[in-house]
Amino acid sequence: AETAKEWGMIWDVVEDTELKTKVTELAERLAKQPTFGLSLIKKAIHQSSNNTFDEQMLLERDLQRIAGRSEDYREGVQAFMNKREPNFKGR
Repeated sequence: AETAKEWGMIWDVVEDTELKTKVTELAERLAKQPTFGLSLIKKAIHQSSNNTFDEQMLLERDLQRIAGRSEDYREGVQAFMNKREPNFKGR
């Protein structure tokens, strides 16, 4: 596992006894993120292996438009401007 981390195949190695705690921490951190935006990133990544470069650029343009019109985007901007933590809703 340490070698896989050194090679960049994985980003962390934990002891078996720490696994549940680390997984919970990661899940909580992800849940606080703009899940709608994360879903768009996931879509772009999944389609990238089948798209040409031009197709991928068009897809990413379209996804950026969608993301930029989302409630989560507006919440992120407002939170930044008001120097507070965002409260993303996944919309």
